[in-house]
Amino acid sequence: MLEQQIIHYVYNTNMAVQGKLELTIKINELPVDVSVDKNGWKSFDLDCDGQIFNVTVKPKVFKKLEDAQANYPQWVAAIAGKMGEATETGFVLLELNIQVFEKKPKEANPAEIASPS
Repeated sequence: MLEQQIIHYVYNTNMAVQGKLELTIKINELPVDVSVDKNGWKSFDLDCDGQIFNVTVKPKVFKKLEDAQANYPQWVAAIAGKMGEATETGFVLLELNIQVFEKKPKEANPAEIASPS
């Protein structure tokens, strides 16, 4: 019995396929509570359904969010990274990449406008 358990344990631990865990968090407003460290890096928190993710980015990366706020009436940013160490309220997000997209309002379908309900 013990031999079967050992074989089962060895099989399960050695046969695992390696994967890469990446998180993508979408936001559509500029973070307001931003702290700046001595090197100019900017840190802010993202609340994702009660899990708080701490994000720290270079000023050049944060500027993407500031530019979106200034140039687009509506926008969405995809913040992708690896889940880092746990904090008291959530996690640190590491190795970040931020992509910003203009969000264009959906136009009404002309057929829907022409035919009243």
